[in-house]
Amino acid sequence: MWEGYKPFDLPPAHDANTPPHMLNSLDKLSALPSDTLVCCAHEYTLANLKFANEVEPDNTNLVNYTAHCQTLRAINLPTLPSNVGLERQINPFLRSRERSVRQSIQAHAAHSSILDDAQAFAILREWKNKFQ
Repeated sequence: MWEGYKPFDLPPAHDANTPPHMLNSLDKLSALPSDTLVCCAHEYTLANLKFANEVEPDNTNLVNYTAHCQTLRAINLPTLPSNVGLERQINPFLRSRERSVRQSIQAHAAHSSILDDAQAFAILREWKNKFQ
């Protein structure tokens, strides 16, 4: 979920990769039942968790899950699949409206004032794009 966005509807081509559309798609994913499996094609979990911890270092669920995934990967086991309930707790893109995430986004984008959810999401996405 952190590396790409699932098209849950077919927007006009010019709209497909806009922050409002991406946020809307993730909102649809987040609305699924908590036990819905999220099956990703690649094992990017630790890299994505590194970014998530940068955004929300005080998220206890995230810290604990990061440790769990590090243990799994250390013994060459997969961290996938995930589920929607867990992603709601740890994924900054599904949490972009949460106060802690919004504060991090605002601190990262100190030069501008965040006016709406789509703008906050766009800043978060750009931050992830440049994160190493």
